[in-house]
Amino acid sequence: MNYKNLLDTFAWVEYFRGTKKGEIVRDCIKQGKVFTPTIVLAELSDVYERKKVPNWERDLAFIISKTTIIDLNQQLAIEAGKTKREIRKKYKTKFGLADAIILATARKMNAKVVTGDTHFEKISNVTFL
Repeated sequence: MNYKNLLDTFAWVEYFRGTKKGEIVRDCIKQGKVFTPTIVLAELSDVYERKKVPNWERDLAFIISKTTIIDLNQQLAIEAGKTKREIRKKYKTKFGLADAIILATARKMNAKVVTGDTHFEKISNVTFL
């Protein structure tokens, strides 16, 4: 069966580090129908700069070639605000706006979020690494 998957920052970091968790991400990429929100590109850019990780341009080109990049638009932005409030209320957690953008994007694309971020641990429709 071919599932839609949305890869978050955690997933991409594990993939490029070549970890066991990254192997799950690799399998998702092989399946196809993979999405990456632009907020994840911003977070990855920050990680690469902050930690002085080499090969940003190469890794970015790979992400762009293997996944569909989903831009943040007005509708998604509004939905993300509602999603943040919904998750914070339901799970009593400090669910951030970037995570809400990721989750709202996955919901829009009818995709599972692939992540190891503990903020997503209790949320349904998540593949937790």
